[in-house]
Amino acid sequence: MPKTLLALFVILISFSCFNVYANASASAKTNIERIENSHLRDSLILPYAFSTDDLGAVIGVGVMATGLYQKQMSVGATAFGGDSKGIAFGVWDYQLFNSERLFFSSVGMIGKYPLLRAYTPLPHEFTPADESRSGSNDSSFDDFIEAKGSNNWWEVKLEYVLPWGDAADSAMKTYHLAGGLVEKPIKEIAPWNPLKNGTSVLIARQFNRYQLYQTDDGDLDGAVHAIELGYLYDNTDFPTNPSQGSTQYFAYTYNPKWLESNNDWSFIEFEASQYFSFGATDFAKQNILALNFWTGYSPSWQLLYDENGNSEVINNAPSLEGASLGGMYRMRGFRQSRFHDKAAIYASAEYRMTLDYNPIADVKWLKFLNLDWFQTVLFVEGGRVSPTYTKNELLTDWKSDVGFSIRALTAGIVVRFDIAKSNEGTNMWLMVGHPF
Repeated sequence: MPKTLLALFVILISFSCFNVYANASASAKTNIERIENSHLRDSLILPYAFSTDDLGAVIGVGVMATGLYQKQMSVGATAFGGDSKGIAFGVWDYQLFNSERLFFSSVGMIGKYPLLRAYTPLPHEFTPADESRSGSNDSSFDDFIEAKGSNNWWEVKLEYVLPWGDAADSAMKTYHLAGGLVEKPIKEIAPWNPLKNGTSVLIARQFNRYQLYQTDDGDLDGAVHAIELGYLYDNTDFPTNPSQGSTQYFAYTYNPKWLESNNDWSFIEFEASQYFSFGATDFAKQNILALNFWTGYSPSWQLLYDENGNSEVINNAPSLEGASLGGMYRMRGFRQSRFHDKAAIYASAEYRMTLDYNPIADVKWLKFLNLDWFQTVLFVEGGRVSPTYTKNELLTDWKSDVGFSIRALTAGIVVRFDIAKSNEGTNMWLMVGHPF
């Protein structure tokens, strides 16, 4: 992981008290070498400061190192204080036992915040029969829990790159970039065939979260200790910034009642993306149409009714997990995890235009960013959550938003700033990587 990514990552996880893996947990393993500047080892110490409505005023410092033990292995950490306080640490892509195909990563964060918000009913609270449950598709924008508190999360994952397709000879593919584009681009992507083309990755992820809300009526807390098993197939020309090809991801998540976790729940999800290249123009290196589809279903989710027809959800994933929409990856025009139910469906289209003009290319004091290009993106999103997985429910009454994004490729890593507008307002998101 390049130094620019780690520096940005340790800061960006400070911006957000949410799990960074809202999209597919697995990834094709790549080694990116820029002809402009390629280092096997690097380190960085970066102070920062910011202020938001939710987190307040914060100052902190991030540190990183890459290539210390294995060329692809990286470590990073951050600590911050002020209105919010926290510390985070991560290790990425360590090849266990010097194996060729087995990669280990772990990341976690402990933090206290002046404002936590959740669109979910209070524990053991029944929703009246004539009202919409908090977080459901028809729920009120103002129906949420809000309090100061803690949000701690950590995870470990193992990824195994299967020995077939493009990874038959090597689990990690090297891309040589010139000006942020692959030096020898693929003229036409190979047909869909996991056994012959593309990269297949198996993943086992164990993730944990503990949240505490300190309300005027007392403390509310909850925990997640879940296991995710998934399969990723990536048949794109450049996984970091695809211009053609497709990806598919299928995963099953199970959270048993153990340790502090009080709910036994499960979740099945499927995601697919397709990319189309329209070549270059006089002012753009690339013109790309990116399409994404995601759906999820929780078999364990049940409604418990009382004698008056009021309902309570049991065996459900918490609002930040499972069939959830809203936030930095899906439905960016809405607050984080604004909608949550038994089932969900989502679709998005982005038109990505990689600009020929780079305004900071010759600015010497910004050379350390290794910034190769800027990209402008127009996007539209739609989707909904539902208590049943039927077309009559899922294909009607969709929520939608539209947005604009500025993205940049820094040391082979995409950084994005998204602005999205919906009927519930306008939201801005700063994050590493494309949303899909």
